[in-house]
Parts: sequence; structure tokens; C-alpha cells
Amino acid sequence: MTTAAGSPPRLFGAFDRHNFGDLLFPHLLEALLPGHAFGVAGLAARDLRAFGGHRVSRVGAGPRPGQLIHAGGELLTCTAWQAAVMLLDAVEAAAVIARYDADPAAGAKWAARQLGTARAMPYVMGREALAPGGKLIFNAVGGVEWAMLADTQRAEVKTALADADWLSVRDHVTQDALRSEGIEAALCPDPAVMVAQCRGEEIGKHRRQGEVPRLREAFPQGYLACQFSADFADDASLDALARGLVRIRRETGLGVALFRAGAAPWHDDPQCHERLVRRLPAGTAKMFESLHLWDICALIAASRGTVTSSLHGRIVALAYGLPRISLAPPQPGARPGKVAAFAETWEPEAMPRCVAIDRIEPALMQALAVHEGALQENAAQLRAQYQESQAQWAGLLPSPGLRNNPDMSAPA
Repeated sequence: MTTAAGSPPRLFGAFDRHNFGDLLFPHLLEALLPGHAFGVAGLAARDLRAFGGHRVSRVGAGPRPGQLIHAGGELLTCTAWQAAVMLLDAVEAAAVIARYDADPAAGAKWAARQLGTARAMPYVMGREALAPGGKLIFNAVGGVEWAMLADTQRAEVKTALADADWLSVRDHVTQDALRSEGIEAALCPDPAVMVAQCRGEEIGKHRRQGEVPRLREAFPQGYLACQFSADFADDASLDALARGLVRIRRETGLGVALFRAGAAPWHDDPQCHERLVRRLPAGTAKMFESLHLWDICALIAASRGTVTSSLHGRIVALAYGLPRISLAPPQPGARPGKVAAFAETWEPEAMPRCVAIDRIEPALMQALAVHEGALQENAAQLRAQYQESQAQWAGLLPSPGLRNNPDMSAPA
């Protein structure tokens, strides 16, 4: 058995699928904790380096690590069914949903077979995943849908969290939910608030090449980085989005650059973006084709602001001190929102949070009116708060000199 002292730390999360924030987390922790040879693990072995991600090992493969770091994301409420579906391609996902969506029990059995684990909440690992004497860390994780979990699912998560050596959560909704269960968690901003500081040079390179310079030529007065998930695919939502963007264009002269923040199932559908473009006057919008992590960051960093349903689209804009608004899901009785929870916890009152799609024009004008100094100050405060939190658990890691383990995946 490999001892805890001799095992390099392993980062664990949903790094095995194309989602903007999940692709970011390992890069940020590697930059913030230099010298450590981290393993990068998910529920499936995948190579996402073509998109700027990592080569990811399966979490149970190889010797158990001495330190397991849940690196961030909405891990506390991601069920086995959700995790398994999001690891499929779009065609496979549609077939599986059609087959099992009306039969949750059969779907759960399928997910267990697919993932190779009986865990109901597979992105939450407990002490059994560690080498003896190991350290279990949860870094700025989320769980705003806690109340929607079954009792057995909550019990599984609570057992793991009770054994944690460090637990921080990224919003007050998750913190309050855990406190109601008798679990105390520190508040810590999402790691993505560090993106400009940690990877600004890399992002700057991508601002100077590829699609971003062409967009800046096409929209000399600037552009908005705009993204929305498949939740907005109905005609009424697309019509409302188009009306709002036309009014914004008329008032500001800003163009629209439509990007995808995730290609995994239940994320973004490029056909929805194309349908929106057809509703807009010629020259108003352009599709941003790249799915590469640093291209997406560069697109946002070079923009005048964001209109997005993506949490990490918003947070990257925050990190660069840019105006941002988030789109509230159009469906009545929508599930609890991680975007609203984060914004309520960390952002100034003057910055709009989640707005209905028929309110994007006044909300964006409000966001554009917020003083740049206030936006930069907010970004600086969150960077300091994140670093203060991380410093409290970084001492649980071994000396950076303890680096070698053949089962560790090579980062991008």
C-alpha cells in the first residue's frame, strides 16, 4: 500500500467532460500551488487536451492518493444519473434519456454499470478513496440543489463531508443547507476568480490570435460575449433574446459574439445559437466556433461584458472586472440556481444578477454603468479571499519535493 506521505496529491472533479469551469479548475490549482505534481482524476479516463483541458485518469485507477482535493464545481448534488449522462456524447445521451427518464430505478442501475460504482453521488469521495493517513479536501464546492436530493443521497454526501480535513463552499445557499444538517463549511469564492492572475499570459496570447482579433475587427465598437444553454431553445425565449440584443445594439453599438461554455449533454446547443442569429439583423452577431478553454477565456476578456447563463462565463468576466448579467432560466419553477447563489454571495448590489430574458436590455445598461473601479475592486477582493482560504488547507499537502508517482496523469 502506498503511504500518504509518499503519494502526490490528486485533483478530483468533472474534468472528464467538456464544461468551461471544470476544464479551468486543474489549471488554476496547478498555478496556485507550484511545484506539486498533481494527478488529475474524474469518473472516466479521458483526454481533453485538444480543448485546453487535461488527460484525466479514472479516480479509482492506481494507488490511492495521500491527498484528494475536490477541486471545485457543483459536486455535492451531482447524482450518478446526471454524471453518467453527461459523460456521453449527444446522440448517446438522447437515447439513454429516452429510455430511462421515466424509470429512475432502472436509470440508476444503468448509471451504476456505466460508472463502475454503486455510489449515488459519485463526485463526492470519502476517506475510503485515500491511502492510510491521507487528507480529504473540498475546495469551494457547490450544492445549491441540496433540498432536492433523496435522503439516501444526502446521507452519502454527509458521511464524506464529516470525514473531511477541509471543507469550503462557494455560496451561502450551500453553506446554509449544510449548516441545517449540522455541517459547518467555510465560504470561499469559486477558484475561477483567480483566472486572470493565474493564466493571464496564456489568455493574452489567445486574444492576439485566432477568432478574437477577427471579432474585434468586425465589431470596432466592441462586442458582448453571449452564451445561453439549451434551456432557452424555445421560440419565445429566442424571440425575447433577439429583441433585447437588438435594443442593446441600437443603444451601444456593441456586437454579439455567441460562444459555447460546454459541449457535454445538458449544456449548450450550437443550433440554438444559429436560430438566434437568424432572428437578428445582418451584422449584429457572429458565432464563435472554438471550444478551446483559453480561446473562450480570451473571448470574454476582450469583450465589453457578458450576457450568459454560464456561471463560469460570469466569473471569468468578474475576474477581468467586466460588466456581466446572467440569464434566468425561462421555465416556470426552475431548479435552484448556482449562478444567483454565487452572485448574491460575492458581488456588489449594483451588478445585476439573474434577469428574465425580457429584461436583458435594462439590466445590461445598468451593468455597463457600474464604475470600472468598483468592478476591479470586487475582483481584487475575491482573489484575496480565495487565496486566504486556500492557504488554510495548502499546509495539508506534502512538500513539493515529494513529486513522483507513475500513475499520475500528465497535465496539458
